[in-house]
Amino acid sequence: MASISNDKNGRRRIQFYGADGKRKAIRLGKVSKRVAEAVRVKVEALVTASITSHSVDDETARWLAGLDKTMAERLSRVGLIPSREYGTLREFVAAYIDSRSDIEPETRRAWMQVLQRLVDLFGAECPLKSITREQAAMWRQSLVNEGLADATVRKYTGYAKHFYAVAVDRELLTRSPFAKLVSGSVGNDERQQFVTREETSRLIEVCPNAEFRLIVALSRYGGLRCPSEHLGLRWTDIDWESGLMTVTSPKTKKQGKPKRLVPIFDELKPFLDDCWDQADPGEFVLAKYRSGSGAYIRKRLGTLVERAGLVCWPRITHNLRSSRQTELERENPTHVVCAIMGNTPQVANRHYLQVTASDLQRAAGKAAQKAAQYPAELGRMGSQSGSTRSKAESLEPSTVPSVTTRCEGKREGGKCRPTGVDGNRTHLAPFQRPHRV
Repeated sequence: MASISNDKNGRRRIQFYGADGKRKAIRLGKVSKRVAEAVRVKVEALVTASITSHSVDDETARWLAGLDKTMAERLSRVGLIPSREYGTLREFVAAYIDSRSDIEPETRRAWMQVLQRLVDLFGAECPLKSITREQAAMWRQSLVNEGLADATVRKYTGYAKHFYAVAVDRELLTRSPFAKLVSGSVGNDERQQFVTREETSRLIEVCPNAEFRLIVALSRYGGLRCPSEHLGLRWTDIDWESGLMTVTSPKTKKQGKPKRLVPIFDELKPFLDDCWDQADPGEFVLAKYRSGSGAYIRKRLGTLVERAGLVCWPRITHNLRSSRQTELERENPTHVVCAIMGNTPQVANRHYLQVTASDLQRAAGKAAQKAAQYPAELGRMGSQSGSTRSKAESLEPSTVPSVTTRCEGKREGGKCRPTGVDGNRTHLAPFQRPHRV
């Protein structure tokens, strides 16, 4: 199917007929006959795969993954493999990010941060296929050594895995060196903090204007994601009559849930009214901070928290939203709360719901109340601890006569007929009815 031709000066080439029936050649240059024979075998496998529209065998796939850029271009020119447009890690990832016009600006910014960290360690000219599993693990460890939070390390690792998974899907690689690294979202209780209403009021008092006060209120009392859901809110989304507002969520759009209904809570309504009362309200509820990024809003909030005399808590906007979900969960069914917040019970349990000091105090109060009631119930009904003593034996002797006393009477037909006020057995409680003797 393929043959080796010898040119002048010791140069060799592989000749074969492609799937289109045309004769083609791959120049190998000055190589030994043994090397040329090994290439010929691989070319025959590629030709067979091209004609039959089947995948190549594992050995040939590994050979392709280890090819240098020059040989890969020669195979590409004769139509045996797809064109490898991006030889370096930086070229491939940058081109992929540019091609994703569907991602949000925050996601694009995070992807570029991951690319920069990859380039910082491996170099701008690092070939895409040259990174090993050991080097990938070393890169992840560099994120840990940098002092990043565990959730951030997992997120960045997940992005790197995604980039290389795309390269594998495009048949530029046979496997991803990042595939087995630990990633995925995980809750971090140490970075959770419940923001009380008193703290929220102090923060709102130092806000510079009505719009910034509304940013805090939408996060803490409306449970909106900041800033994406804040900036997408329009006045046409506010239904004052029904007391509901339609929130557009870029984060859940990819799951087929671009919008959700959120009540205009009593705590939130005054701040919406203040912004509405401003002169000439525009299309969007928030008009002054549209040019700023989420990082700017979070940084400004941090400054205002300190100005209010509070200690700045981690994940400043997320914990405002998390505190609202924790409050709503106390009085509403989980499925209703998750519909309002735009997440799932699994995500809520992992990242949002918190146990506060008041929750523990409330639980302790109920426990004390039950403990106070328990002795009284024990006196009325007896021990329920599984003791061998009967319930009748646990009561006072004056309340329940002994079996001997109850059976002191005339025997008729070998049966004991009790006398006295307890003589009629139908008047006795089940646990007071005498046993047969």
